[in-house]
Amino acid sequence: MSREEAYHLTLDAIAKMQWNVTMILEAKATEAEKVRNWLCTHITKDTYVAHQDQLSTSLQLHEQNIEVIDGLTKLCNGLSRNLKIILSPDGDVSDNMASMFGGMDSGDRDK
Repeated sequence: MSREEAYHLTLDAIAKMQWNVTMILEAKATEAEKVRNWLCTHITKDTYVAHQDQLSTSLQLHEQNIEVIDGLTKLCNGLSRNLKIILSPDGDVSDNMASMFGGMDSGDRDK
């Protein structure tokens, strides 16, 4: 297998992973909407004696969604780093602002 074929397979796999992440996020958005509707219907001021109990119940439900989103964000960041490496085979990949402007520097290095 040539290097180009390997890169093509890698990019195809990354694209499929991104599609799966999209599907997961779409399902999580639907689930979050259902949770919101349930919370608005069932978690009222009459349900709990103390406001702290009501708040902790709501936070427990939302914490699960936040953990999933955090995990997916880390996955996407890793995929992004891999894409940068593949698309920049010269090894000049950097995460600073200079890479955003095509490597332009302000000329301060000469001083």
